Amino acid sequence: MNGHIPIIRQGYLQDLPRPLYGHIDSQPNMIIPGPHQHAWAQLSYAIQGHLQVWTPQARFIALSQRAVWIPAGVRHRVYESPHTQIRSLYIDGPALGLDWSDCRVLVISPLLQELIRRFSAIPIEYDTDGPDGRLARVLADQIAVSPEAGLILPWPSDKRLLPLCRQLHRAPDTAPTLADYGRQIGLSEKTLTRLFLQQTGLGFRLWRQRARLVHALPLLEQGERITDVALACGYDSLSSFIAAFREHTGQTPREFSLRSLQANPRTD
Repeated sequence: MNGHIPIIRQGYLQDLPRPLYGHIDSQPNMIIPGPHQHAWAQLSYAIQGHLQVWTPQARFIALSQRAVWIPAGVRHRVYESPHTQIRSLYIDGPALGLDWSDCRVLVISPLLQELIRRFSAIPIEYDTDGPDGRLARVLADQIAVSPEAGLILPWPSDKRLLPLCRQLHRAPDTAPTLADYGRQIGLSEKTLTRLFLQQTGLGFRLWRQRARLVHALPLLEQGERITDVALACGYDSLSSFIAAFREHTGQTPREFSLRSLQANPRTD
């Protein structure tokens, strides 16, 4: 490690002071604008609200009490809703036995939540052989056994799919059907269906469903009417929207909206 304090140049952390680093007042809890990568792994945890981590391969969405694991060297960009509160841990994966090579969304258990809260208050240069060092190792052990759960939207690289995917992600209520899009670009619906599965590992309907739900999150956080959100996401049936949202998030749109508004009540 390098020196007695983290080295930061032009707003970027250059070295980790310890194998596990994430002080509450430190650089890791600031969102770095624009695409970037780190020489260490990162765990970005949404205390409230939700955050999105975009990589060239997928969009990873973490609701409250979820976290995104980002391996070392993975180019990514972090998006957060206006009232999101995050905690981030920067981790020397090999030193702590955390060597996942792919991004993933993890469940933050009540125990892990408390460990992160406690860890964020200890000195930055904690004694690795003392109680704080043991706390760091327990925290790493709990991360290692955390189950995966969250919205993941695999992103295709094929240029024939990208315009449709971008429109579905940005404005799903105006996006064409797969058959209509196929006619626009001169490919059959069957060919596009096969290509979608090859590129994303998901069927088109499931991919579109996930894109719609990702689009819904900021609208619900703003307190928009559930019916209006469903329509804005391309749903003709309110019950279908509610069922899909519950299936992928474990809560109804109303529950998600109420929790967001309770955490950040409107002042207008």
